[in-house]
Amino acid sequence: MPNKQAKILVIGDLMIDHYLWGSVNRISPEAPVQVVDIDRESTVLGGAGNVVNNLYSLGCEVSVLSVIGKDEAGEELQNMLEAIGTNAYLLKQVDRKTSKKSRIIASHSQVVRYDKESKEDILAQSEEALYAKFTAICDAYEIILLSDYGKGVLTKELTQKIIQYANQKQIRVLVDPKGNDYSKYAGAYLLTPNKKEAIKASGVEIVDDMTLIEALKKLKEIASLKVSLITLSEDGIAIFENRLIMRPTVAREVYDVTGAGDTVLASLGYALAQGKEIVSAVEFANLAAGVVVGKLGSATATLDEIEHYRASIHKRTIESHIKSFDEIKVQVQRLKKLGKKIVFTNGCFDILHRGHVSYLDTAKSYGDVLILGLNSDESVKRLKGEDRPINPAEDRAYILSALESVDFVTIFSEETPYDLIKMVAPDVLVKGGDYEGKEVVGSDIAGEVKLVQFVDGRSTTKTIHKIQGSGTC
Repeated sequence: MPNKQAKILVIGDLMIDHYLWGSVNRISPEAPVQVVDIDRESTVLGGAGNVVNNLYSLGCEVSVLSVIGKDEAGEELQNMLEAIGTNAYLLKQVDRKTSKKSRIIASHSQVVRYDKESKEDILAQSEEALYAKFTAICDAYEIILLSDYGKGVLTKELTQKIIQYANQKQIRVLVDPKGNDYSKYAGAYLLTPNKKEAIKASGVEIVDDMTLIEALKKLKEIASLKVSLITLSEDGIAIFENRLIMRPTVAREVYDVTGAGDTVLASLGYALAQGKEIVSAVEFANLAAGVVVGKLGSATATLDEIEHYRASIHKRTIESHIKSFDEIKVQVQRLKKLGKKIVFTNGCFDILHRGHVSYLDTAKSYGDVLILGLNSDESVKRLKGEDRPINPAEDRAYILSALESVDFVTIFSEETPYDLIKMVAPDVLVKGGDYEGKEVVGSDIAGEVKLVQFVDGRSTTKTIHKIQGSGTC
C-alpha cells in the first residue's frame, strides 16, 4: 500500500465498548450464577467509533460526525476520540443516552453484556444540524463511511440526503447497513452486509453460487449500487461486477468476531482511497479482518500486522494444498456437494519447467478444481531409473502447490494412480498428448478424457542432459 494519508469521514452511531475483566472460581450462594472477580476495566471506541479506530490504526486522517447524549458517557466518548487525534463533530441532544455496552469477560469468554443507550431516531433539529455540518465539511474527504448500528443517527431521510449530496460531489459512500430496507442506502457505492443480513434484505436464501449471484444482483438493484458485495465469514467476501468474484479468507484461530464488520468497512474505505481497484480492496479487507478476529474484543489492525499476516498465510496456504488420500477424499466430497467440476492429472514433475506449467494451466481450464496425483520417489525410480528423481516428492509437491492452477496435490506410490482416480472420480481426466491412441489409466472412471500437447523442446530429461553437458553435475 502507498504511504498516502487518506482523508476519510465517518458518520454513524458512536458508542463505548466497556470491558470488565476477571476470573470465575465460585458459584454465588444467592443464586445459581457464576461470581466473576473483576481484576481490571478497559474501554475502547465501539460502533462507528471502532471504524474510526481502525482507520486511525491504518494511518488515516479521520473525522467523525454524529449525535450523542449530553451525559457522562458522551463526555467520555468525546475525550476518547480527541485522544487519538480524531476531528470529532459531535452534536449533543439532551434527551439521548450515549451508547455504552459493558461486557464481563472471564477466562477469555464473554459471560454477559449490559447496555445503556437510546435507540429512537434523533430529533429533526439534530438531523438538520448534522446535515448542515456535513455539507460544510464534505469537500475535504475522499471517502465517506456510514456506520449504521440502528441507534437512530442515520435516519432514512438523512442517509439519503448524505448519499445524494456526496454523489453530486463524486465522493464514494460505503455503508455498513442495518435492518431489512436497503432502499435507505440507495445510490451508495457499496454496502457490506453479511450473509444473514443479505438474505433478509434481498429475500433470497443463499445456498450456492447461483443463489449468491441472485442475492448480489437483487441488492444491487434495490440500492442502485455501483458494487454489490456480501461478506461470508470464513468463506471471505463475494462481489458482483458482471460476474461473481470470490475472495476467500484463510482459516486461522478465531478468538472474537466483535467489530470484524467495522474492520471490513474501514479497510475497504482505506484501500479505495489509496486508489486500489475493488478486487484488490476486498483482498486487503480480508487480510485486515483476519488479523482482528485473532484478537479479543473490538480490535484493529495496523499495516505492519496486515503485512505480517499476509506473509504468514502465504506459507500456510502453499502447505495446505498438499493432502493425504484421506484428506483428498474429504475435499472431493465437499467440492461435489458444491457442484464443482473436478479435473485430475498425474505425473512426476521432477524439475519443473515451462512445459509443466503450460500443461497444468490448460488442465485447470477444463474445470473448477485441479487435483494432481504426484508420483512418490519410489514410483519415479521405477519409471525413470535409479538416478531419479532429482527433487524429492516433498519438494516437488510444495513447488506444484504454489502454482495458481493447482488446487490440491497428493502423493501416490502405486504403479498407476488408478485407485486415486477411482476415489476422486473426476469429471475430466487429463494426460499428455503422447497418450494419443493409447489407453489412459482411469478413462473408465472419469467423465471425459482430455489430451494436452506438450510445449516443444521442454522436458525434464533435456534439462538434466543440458546440466550434465555443462559439467556442473
